[in-house]
Amino acid sequence: MYSIEKKKKAVKLYIHYHLSAATVIRELGYPDSKTLIKWYQDYLEGLATGEDRLSKPFKSRYTEEQKKFAVNYYLTRGKCYRQTIRQLGYPTRDTLRKWVEEIAPNERKIYQRRVEYTQKQKIEAVATFKLRETNAERVADKLGLSRASLYKWHDQLLPGEKESAVTTKPDRELPDDKDALNSEIEKLKKEINDLKLERDLLEGATELIKKDPGVSLQKLTNQEKTMLIDALREKHPLVVLMNKLKISSSSYYYQRSSVQLESKYTAVKEQIIKIFEASHCCYGYRRIWVSLKTIGICISEKVVRKLMAEAGLKVLFKRKKKFQAYQGEISPAPDNLINRSFHADQPNQKWLTDITEFSIPAGKIYLSPIIDCFDGLVVSWTISTHPTAEMTNTMLDMAACSLQEDEHPIIHSDRGGHYRWPGWIERVNTYGLVRSMSKKACTPDNAACEGFFGRIKNEMFYNRSWHDVSIEEFMEYLDSYLCWYNEKRIKMSLGGLSPVYYRKKIGIAA
Repeated sequence: MYSIEKKKKAVKLYIHYHLSAATVIRELGYPDSKTLIKWYQDYLEGLATGEDRLSKPFKSRYTEEQKKFAVNYYLTRGKCYRQTIRQLGYPTRDTLRKWVEEIAPNERKIYQRRVEYTQKQKIEAVATFKLRETNAERVADKLGLSRASLYKWHDQLLPGEKESAVTTKPDRELPDDKDALNSEIEKLKKEINDLKLERDLLEGATELIKKDPGVSLQKLTNQEKTMLIDALREKHPLVVLMNKLKISSSSYYYQRSSVQLESKYTAVKEQIIKIFEASHCCYGYRRIWVSLKTIGICISEKVVRKLMAEAGLKVLFKRKKKFQAYQGEISPAPDNLINRSFHADQPNQKWLTDITEFSIPAGKIYLSPIIDCFDGLVVSWTISTHPTAEMTNTMLDMAACSLQEDEHPIIHSDRGGHYRWPGWIERVNTYGLVRSMSKKACTPDNAACEGFFGRIKNEMFYNRSWHDVSIEEFMEYLDSYLCWYNEKRIKMSLGGLSPVYYRKKIGIAA
């Protein structure tokens, strides 16, 4: 039975992990998926009725008379769980065992526990068996084993040297001839060395490459065999190890060179992981390759892609419905002067603006930026919890402060209400800007700004958990990301430079 605290903890994690029962069971170790779903349904019904159904005690489906009758039947019919359940039709085996322990704790049938032997004990037993000076039955009695187990272990560890468990091998008699005696000694030494080699290989497979005891050495991969050989080369000759594991010399040396090649890129892989994490996990292999090149690491793009795959670095993407601020034709709309031509020969020639929404569990946040078509620089931006006219007006005031007296860019937007109010129109005229608007419900007319929104959401918003993040923390994170976007995030179209660094390089103040 589970306590009320454990039930509530499991339900809380079930909700936290988006109703993923497997994740909860993997973390807590209990219960099963059906029980967890039942607890969750009780929790929802409790919220609807205003009562805590998880705190109610568990009501057994069986009466006390049924419990006592089942236990009595078990005790008087040979103490067999299976027979009792088959005749009565209830309960489960675990439930019956609990009833017996509760009502008659000293009457439950006790079975002799099976003794488990380690791999090392099995190898020592087989070695004693191979070098025996008496019959197998006496060896088994001395070791506390059955004769059948001894032969079984022998066949598992030495499959090529079958010995019959039916006919006993006669005691070995020492020959009288000196040469024959030396030959017998050499044969015994060879058998001992083979057993030591077998033991070392099995122990190495268990400890070094984390295989189960008793694993078949022939089923190991060439890479695993190479690891074993390198670990045991000081104790056994190389040729003997390769013959025992049945791996050719060409395969062995190929695997060794592959391991050395992997170790060659170990430092590079660590550097790739650092760059990927510093880029908010949004850099693909091309921009990772450019970043490595800037710090003096020159390798192939294909190598970068392979190392990223080995490290499990993958950029995830997701699409969501965008925010819309259309309020109707509240004022005359200007012409579309941009006309989908988002190229600019100099800064502050063409500006794009729009509003996008970020929805997190704590609430909704809105971003209003101005993008320069020259190099994609975010000229100014405002972040707010409400898409008000004050947010867009403040953004425009900040952007106008960066203009020179002779600069009068075109500012292009969609037909949202924020860009058709008198306050916006008045500011645009005061700063000497030129208004331009997309057609109604025509997203491609402002494609560059929409692409900017999709890019930042794919890189820093989607496929991340925001459950424990407050609105203020998210706004700070978004602001720091936009600063990084201007100053450090590289663009392949700018030759692998950030917008700010690109302007510095060509002699333009950012």
